[in-house]
Amino acid sequence: MKFVIITGLSGAGKSQVVKVLEDLGFYCVDNMPPALIPKFAEIFHRSQEPIAKAAIVCDMRGGDMFQDFDRSLEELGEMGYDYEVLFLEASDEVLIKRYKETRRTHPLAHGERIIEGIRRERKMLKDAKTRATHVIDTSMLSNSQLKEHIRNIYSSGEEYDGLLIHVMSFGFKYGIPLDADLVFDVRFLPNPFYVPELKEHTGLETCVRDYVMQFKQSKEFLAMLSNMIDYLIPYYIQEGKSQLVIAVGCTGGHHRSVTIAEGVYQFLKQKGHLAMITHRDIQKGI
Repeated sequence: MKFVIITGLSGAGKSQVVKVLEDLGFYCVDNMPPALIPKFAEIFHRSQEPIAKAAIVCDMRGGDMFQDFDRSLEELGEMGYDYEVLFLEASDEVLIKRYKETRRTHPLAHGERIIEGIRRERKMLKDAKTRATHVIDTSMLSNSQLKEHIRNIYSSGEEYDGLLIHVMSFGFKYGIPLDADLVFDVRFLPNPFYVPELKEHTGLETCVRDYVMQFKQSKEFLAMLSNMIDYLIPYYIQEGKSQLVIAVGCTGGHHRSVTIAEGVYQFLKQKGHLAMITHRDIQKGI
């Protein structure tokens, strides 16, 4: 039996994950009190027609009942039941934005500002996160991207042993991405901004890409960067990391960073890695 326990921050996407798992044939139960987890597992293990895949959501909506979470997981182990913990999180800024868009109240805000509820929840979930089999930061994931990630983890019977690698271009003038694991500065490359016929174009267009990549230093840097990332990936996996954000920056995030980020992204796809790409600042300053 595949038994997944979903938890994490409110607003991080647990409801979306449940929908995906249901589509994959999981029997799903939302908002289960943690104390009932062992009983739930026992029922399905001992049923005449055992459920092959089941998932439950346990989070802070249960208030003080969540205090039973650690003990319930220990009891599962004592009973000999295998399980996985999927933990979802997102940045404070993204969670606040999501709550404002939905106009919902945070379960731990208690009439205070949303950020106070988020901070309180992070503290209370700290131990649960350390027990996680997979930790997914949904800050920069669309619903379709989150769906793809979940399907890659749970759509087959094989254990998922890869990373979701998020390649991002950005402009230093707008700040370094807060969630970046690796940051690379490509402002040393020749800048198409100073070529009049290229200034208004971006690294997504052939004219800019050809200009940037015609230089020896561009070709050598992209090759060395790609090889270094390929070298590091197995070690990130070995350390249990499930998501890696690689940020490539130039001055404005329109030309050089976009070109190099696209090159890294294509390299990772050719290598068979699960990768996605975002150009954070490509529309800014236009």
